[in-house]
Formats: sequence, C-alpha cells, structure tokens
Amino acid sequence: MDPTVSELLIDALVLMAVGMTIVYGFLLLLVAMLFGMSRLAHWIAPHELAAGPTGTLRVTDLDGPEGRRVAAIGAAVAQYRRRHPG
Repeated sequence: MDPTVSELLIDALVLMAVGMTIVYGFLLLLVAMLFGMSRLAHWIAPHELAAGPTGTLRVTDLDGPEGRRVAAIGAAVAQYRRRHPG
C-alpha cells in the first residue's frame, strides 16, 4: 500500500526534528567543550594568557607605498588595542 501525502509529511517532519536536534546537541557540546578548555587554560596559566603578546611592529623591509600601508595598518591595530584593552 502506498503511503499518503500526510504520512510522508509527518515522516519528513520527524526526520527534520531528529536532524535538527542532533545538530543543536552537537553545537551545544562544542560550545561547552570550548568554554571548558578556555577555563582550563586560564586555570593552568592565568598570568601568561593575561599578559598577551609583547613587542612592537617594525616595518623595515618595505619601502614606498606598500611599507606606508603596512605601517598605517600596524598603527591602527596598536591604537585599537590601546582603546580596547583585553
């Protein structure tokens, strides 16, 4: 006996609900794992992570417009980091 259209639609909705549940469950698991890893990293080495990268950007190999462009980008990044710490 052939399934009716309503039976096929119900099967499709059930399959869609199962698939979406699996995807959202995986995403929640992924977020929880990343959050846990972040907390573990801060617990293991809080001072090294809080300090951030050190040093300055030096553009010595580039001359002309390309060097000025790289220097401008570096200055903009440095200014952003000063205004938005952490």
